[in-house]
Amino acid sequence: MENSKKNHSESFTPVFKKEFYAPRYWGSWLAVGAFAAMALTPASVRDPILGGLGRLAGKFAKSARRRAQINLYYCFPEKSEAQREAIIDAMFATAPQAMVMMAELSLRNPAALSQRVEWHGREIIDEVKASGENVILLVPHGWGVDIPAMLLASEGAQVAAMFHHQRNQVMDYIWNRMRLRFGGRLHARDDGIKQFISSVRKGYWGYYLPDEDHGEEQSEFVDFFATYKATLPAIGRLMKVCRARVIPLFPVYNSKTHRLEVYIRPPMDDLNLADDHTQARRMNEEVESLVGPHPEQYTWILKLLKTRKPGEMEPYRRDDLYR
Repeated sequence: MENSKKNHSESFTPVFKKEFYAPRYWGSWLAVGAFAAMALTPASVRDPILGGLGRLAGKFAKSARRRAQINLYYCFPEKSEAQREAIIDAMFATAPQAMVMMAELSLRNPAALSQRVEWHGREIIDEVKASGENVILLVPHGWGVDIPAMLLASEGAQVAAMFHHQRNQVMDYIWNRMRLRFGGRLHARDDGIKQFISSVRKGYWGYYLPDEDHGEEQSEFVDFFATYKATLPAIGRLMKVCRARVIPLFPVYNSKTHRLEVYIRPPMDDLNLADDHTQARRMNEEVESLVGPHPEQYTWILKLLKTRKPGEMEPYRRDDLYR
């Protein structure tokens, strides 16, 4: 993937390439145009359309739906099959609604869009900002995950985030251009975490997503909803090495009011003396607290539970589940 380049600060800048005009990318550009058209349509008009299209797409996305079914089967066994299916349908409906709001933010004046954003606990980050302390925002991977970072950047906060490249180079270029519309830094996960740490220590607001499964060797097996998850105990270490305060945050797109609600929880100052197991569990506790009331907002299609304890089969390889 070469549609980004490093500058002197070692952050990534999306670069347009002539080959993006090639016929194999015409479908991608049509999709970009459709997203832009939807973004310029009033939310009250587009949300029902996008929700219906998302639900329909979710019926045909067999592999993604199966991963979500398995994740919810493990995480919420107390719910009925019908309840879990309803969450999945709502998740697929939410995905395009939230992503189009991000496209809208990349095209419109953020001051106008901010009227449809409600911050719950905004005073928490305002107080930390006023104190001049370094900040790492712990953000579970919801469908609107990039929007709070863009909004904060539009207000003058410099945000540094880590990201994975997308396989489609046009989509990768467009998505990262949107992320950087108001400034900030992007650091590719493939390059490690050192540059992210450097940015936070220089005063950038770190934007850290805690969901990735890094395998057994680096992780702790700790509770995650009704099951367990191989969880990297990184947040406490990052807090110390970056000399930062960790603030959990989660965006929720409300398709009924056509507003984004951003929930912010108190800083995780209790991590200072915690061991690795406690750090990992505390991180999952925050994810549970933020995602639990709004499960349809979370990206359940990820392989969240891939790494299991010795002797236990990976859930997504089980032939007895949702075949």
